[in-house]
Amino acid sequence: MTTTGPGRPRKQQPSRPGATARDEILDAAAELFTTQGYANTSTRSIAEAVGIRQSSLYHHFSHKDDILEVLLAGTVAGGLAFARTVCALGDGDRSPVAAAARLHAVALYDGTQLCTARWNLGVLYNLPEARSQRFHSFMADRTELRGLYQRLGAELPATGWAGTSQNGDLAFRLVESLVSLRADGLNTPESPLQAADAGIVLCGLADSLAAIRARSAELVTSMG
Repeated sequence: MTTTGPGRPRKQQPSRPGATARDEILDAAAELFTTQGYANTSTRSIAEAVGIRQSSLYHHFSHKDDILEVLLAGTVAGGLAFARTVCALGDGDRSPVAAAARLHAVALYDGTQLCTARWNLGVLYNLPEARSQRFHSFMADRTELRGLYQRLGAELPATGWAGTSQNGDLAFRLVESLVSLRADGLNTPESPLQAADAGIVLCGLADSLAAIRARSAELVTSMG
């Protein structure tokens, strides 16, 4: 038996990714929540998956909900930070291609985050628990992210299928559909780009897609 610090005996050598026991707990919980279900996962089973005692888990998290809160927050943190930065560019180039590139970049970055995370944590959005007041911070962040999509979509010309009032929300929903695609095992490395492209096409800017893609890639590279 090895130890990870005072009061935290470990049954085995660490085998999960993470620099700390806390990271390993989050990784184990993410796996179990997404494969066995949140309700079916106990703190004991999480501790066993890490190789620590249940009492040691409580050194880091006092309740299973605390673990879920951290995992949910992580699903939107990166995309939200990127979207905030992109929206701060709003006083720059206001051309349709530039405006569409900003929306495309946010969708591409956000979708890539959802598709490349180690576990498909987006499936936890549908948990009844995630809608409770306990997780209001996560819901507030997700609502803000959706609002930033809507703000970017409103900058596009009213030429698409949905019109300016729905352009951003349509892109947001397309990105979130990647969670279901991944759950069905149908996602590919190109899925985030395809979702971002689809949002632009449905906004009526298919003819400018190549130029929009190029500018979007520049944004992701320079700011991601």
